[in-house]
Amino acid sequence: MTATPLQIAATVVGATFLLVGVLGFIPGVTTDYDSMTFAGHESQAMLLGIFQVSILHNIVHLLFGIAGLVLASTWSGARGYLIGGGAIYLVLWIYGLVIDHGSHANFVPLNDADNWLHLILGAGMIALGLALGRRPHAGDRPGAL
Repeated sequence: MTATPLQIAATVVGATFLLVGVLGFIPGVTTDYDSMTFAGHESQAMLLGIFQVSILHNIVHLLFGIAGLVLASTWSGARGYLIGGGAIYLVLWIYGLVIDHGSHANFVPLNDADNWLHLILGAGMIALGLALGRRPHAGDRPGAL
């Protein structure tokens, strides 16, 4: 079966999250690597010197990437991943805006750069899911939207 544009988009997004998760564990790509904690705002590790990360944050990226690659195998899975995942990232953006970044509520951890990226990711993923997922393509299960 040939992958649809929707499935290709979900694959690219999933692979990107997987790559980001791996890069978060590489010293040099992640600055202040030795200060990385499992979770919490105390981690000073910064992916690409910009995005605050922790072991938990990197694991979430890895799992989100794996989910994207698995769900991209079907049209409905790809659409659900992009729209549902985008919604998750918009919720994470709002969460990052309302919490005090120096508090224990910032357990992921998040900084301002993460917040802006989450807004862009959330909106972009939903836009991809809606734009490319308007109707099922040939070869997909009937009624799978």
